[in-house]
Amino acid sequence: MTNLPKLILISLVSACLITGCSSPKEEPQQQPSMYLSKRPAAEAEPPVKDVAADILASQRAFSNVAKTVMPVVVNISTLGRKKTVNPFYDMPPFFEEFFGGANPQTRQDKSLGSGFIISKDGYIVTNNHVVQDAESIRVKLSNDKIYDASIIGTDPKTDIAVIKIDAEELPTAVLADSEHLEVGQWAIAIGNPFGLERSMTVGIVSATGRSNIGIESIEDFIQTDASINPGNSGGPLLNIHGEVIGINTAIVAAGQGIGFAIPTNMAKPIITQLIDKGSVTRAWLGISIAPLDEGLVKSLKLADKNGVLVAETLEGGPASKAGLLPGDVIIAVKDTAIKTPSQLQQLLASAPIGEPLPLKLIRSGQKINLLVVPGNAENAGSFQVPWRRK
Repeated sequence: MTNLPKLILISLVSACLITGCSSPKEEPQQQPSMYLSKRPAAEAEPPVKDVAADILASQRAFSNVAKTVMPVVVNISTLGRKKTVNPFYDMPPFFEEFFGGANPQTRQDKSLGSGFIISKDGYIVTNNHVVQDAESIRVKLSNDKIYDASIIGTDPKTDIAVIKIDAEELPTAVLADSEHLEVGQWAIAIGNPFGLERSMTVGIVSATGRSNIGIESIEDFIQTDASINPGNSGGPLLNIHGEVIGINTAIVAAGQGIGFAIPTNMAKPIITQLIDKGSVTRAWLGISIAPLDEGLVKSLKLADKNGVLVAETLEGGPASKAGLLPGDVIIAVKDTAIKTPSQLQQLLASAPIGEPLPLKLIRSGQKINLLVVPGNAENAGSFQVPWRRK
């Protein structure tokens, strides 16, 4: 009888090994995946709870700019024709029969760019190079509606253009005062890079007053490291308030984070003229100017290289009538100090025609003030310019 308990114990152990020690009425329990939270997704806590308040505020600010301004940004596509180079131009008649000789050849060219709406009835600002030579222009709004557009006016010297669609009650952009921009302020670019609609990038204002870049005839660019790519051209550069501070225009292809935008204060009078009359009329003084170098600073006994040398004055021109002389150094226009020829050109180009313009000069070591009345640059061709004679 003493072996009976042992036999019973052995039987129970064997049964557990065979059945897995589980009741036949119980379902096997599944272990939760290591990738899933033990709590429902709606109740799961974020991995990082204590996010700094200023970071959250910045994030909300960028989101607010996107939501508010995105509807005023448009996608612009164009179709045009460009002449192609014919390698068989001006060849003997025998070869012309086979290759077409000097017959002009063209190809259809497609272009993508951006723009922003400035009036409820459909005026849109973009770059001249976006719509230049376009045979047809189509504008796509943020609500995916597509319109045909017409060119109202272009200004190749600053690369600004205004086009229009036939629409009503459109959202409009707010143009900021770009004069007091500071390096380090937020800069937000919205556009259609590579056709990727409604893309937003963020950076800072890297520099202001960039000139001598060689992009346009008149330059006064905002430099930014907000990513700008092909297709962003013509789109807005914004501040943190969602105001337009510039028109995205160009990049340095060999670099990274070097983009340029036309400041709104430079663009505003141009946009107004393009809408009013389809072209831009600029002021003109009738002078030839040159930058100051170390040799000129010494010979003219100047304190520094700030200023622009008057190299020539056109007889009978506005500057000559006002008393400007070759050798004068222009150091200020109104209350704006002049440092470079491009800065002077930009200020003179936007000056009101026919209204006295105060200039500050250095002549023979003495500071003097003059009032010059700018003329119309369109009339400059009637004068014979002495420094252009052959």
